[in-house]
Amino acid sequence: MRRLFTWASALILLGLPALSQTPPLSESSFWAIEVNKGFKPPVAERIPSEPLIVDMAAKGRTNGIQGGTLRTLVSRSKDIRQMVVYGYARLVGYAPDYSLQPDILRAVDIFEDRRYTLHLRKGHRWSDGTLFTSADFAYWWNDVVNNSLITPSGPPEWMTVDGEMGTVTFPDAHTVVFEWKSANSRFLPLLAQASPPFIYRPAHYLKQFHVDYADPDFLVQEVLSARVKSWPALHNRRDNMYKFDNPDQPTLQPWMNASGEPTSRNLFVRNPYFHRIDSAGTQLPYIDVVEMTVVGGGLIAAKANAGEVDLQSRGLDFRDVAILKKGEKEGGNYRTLLWANGTASQIAIYPNLNFADPVWREIMRDVRFRRALSLGIDRRMINRALYFGLADEGGMTALARSPLYEEKNLTAWATLDLALGNRLLDEMGLTERTGNGLRKLPDGRPMEFVIETAGERQEEENALTIIADTWRDLGIRLIMRPLDRDILRNRIYAGRGMAAVWYGWDNGLPSAATSPKYLAPTEQEFFSWSKWGQHFQSMGEAGEEPDLEAAQRLLELNSDWNLTNDTALREAIWKEMLDIHAQQQFAIGILSGAPQPVVVSRRLRNVPEKGIWAYDPGAHFGIHHIDEFYFEDAFQQVVQ
Repeated sequence: MRRLFTWASALILLGLPALSQTPPLSESSFWAIEVNKGFKPPVAERIPSEPLIVDMAAKGRTNGIQGGTLRTLVSRSKDIRQMVVYGYARLVGYAPDYSLQPDILRAVDIFEDRRYTLHLRKGHRWSDGTLFTSADFAYWWNDVVNNSLITPSGPPEWMTVDGEMGTVTFPDAHTVVFEWKSANSRFLPLLAQASPPFIYRPAHYLKQFHVDYADPDFLVQEVLSARVKSWPALHNRRDNMYKFDNPDQPTLQPWMNASGEPTSRNLFVRNPYFHRIDSAGTQLPYIDVVEMTVVGGGLIAAKANAGEVDLQSRGLDFRDVAILKKGEKEGGNYRTLLWANGTASQIAIYPNLNFADPVWREIMRDVRFRRALSLGIDRRMINRALYFGLADEGGMTALARSPLYEEKNLTAWATLDLALGNRLLDEMGLTERTGNGLRKLPDGRPMEFVIETAGERQEEENALTIIADTWRDLGIRLIMRPLDRDILRNRIYAGRGMAAVWYGWDNGLPSAATSPKYLAPTEQEFFSWSKWGQHFQSMGEAGEEPDLEAAQRLLELNSDWNLTNDTALREAIWKEMLDIHAQQQFAIGILSGAPQPVVVSRRLRNVPEKGIWAYDPGAHFGIHHIDEFYFEDAFQQVVQ
């Protein structure tokens, strides 16, 4: 057995000095009035007995002061869930070097990668002051995922390894044990995701909506008031750990929802029981309030240029850099940073191999068709038109900064070659043409390839416009269909969409230790094989079983990776999976690596000059811990 990730040893492993004891604590002005009136205990009683102590100097940062309101923008009301992404309080989380270290947990004991003993911090409390204990994990396990009315699909698929369900036990109030008969190496990385499986719940809050614990009369009244059909529906509506739209549900995040139902202006205030402090004894987060305003996506760059944000990257694209830099030079009280982009592809086309149309489905499942589409893309022209030639041209694979990068995977079938593309289509027997030169499908229909977009990114539509011209030389008409993002997803998931355009894999920077699950048909979110992903996620209850040899091989390799901790073998598995994707062109990558603009107020401190903008791993700003950002002129009244 080895012990990893104690808060002290994690610092040592990173070459940072470990802090041995809690420093004298100070109370901020934000909660001082409530503390003085006895409504809240003093800060010394609000933090765990062993808090996570952040040594700012060791991270190249400075200790900050509490106070201020941070302004940021989103384009949809449901995007208030970004507060859970940006806040990034996780059981274990990624450091900026992508190593895992403890956060909410005090330590983890690991035995053969199959038994994980989680140690909680004594005295850690939910945002309402209730103790956070193993009972919250037990409630998730016994009363949520193993309750067939609340969770009809049962425990999540990652709890099953080699066909056997793992176990979860609770030896004491501060210990939780997850155990499998075989190795489950992806367990800890799952907990560190931008959207993790929340394996704990605020039991004291949710029990009032659970039939096994609630007062019957109260429960009936709550069901009627919420206008839902049953108590499980009520429970699921109140239980929104990721959506973050229920202000009554206690949280462990740095800020808590103070706005009620989502509106155009959402406020999040500091969590009085947050478990992190700095070495000077100041409780994090430094910033008191986050103001997240919902605006039209097309207005975000203009509002950033006008100085109406303090921290913004979501909703900004490379095409916005010119106007942002211009505003910055003309006296704007902000800086425009250019971070690297961690997405495997800025723009990728996903032919839907599960499309309901049997004729088109057979065409798209022929690798020659997908290769021809890729060969028919003028990536150089798109790069120059959209990114001034600064992006990397090629297919979707690991980025050059990844240790798994191989140039051959980037360039495979990714150089404009209309002659070869036409030859591949001819070999498929698609030689009949319409009067205007379009190829015909086997049933005589013209080859009109419909790509659905979310209509949120101008660069996607601009790229597709350029692609339409070169695909016409292949005898294929590209038709763009802008849709609402949720409608697009639901159509693809149901097999009704022919193809979609979206980002590439969230994680373009994998290592051998990264789970390759997202390269295999294991989740419906990969638009090329949503129904295969549904089949895996539901353990055969929904979707369709993969019937392509290459897809089946990806599943085998993913399983092999889960069952070994040998680094060399894991690397070999990764390289084979990346090679399969490069050759099969399941998703057709276009460009990667274009810089991501990040607008930062000149008053805001501890924001890294260089970073990687990636959803997973990294949780966008989350990996950089915005709870450590502060305003240099923030008002602070310290109460001893």
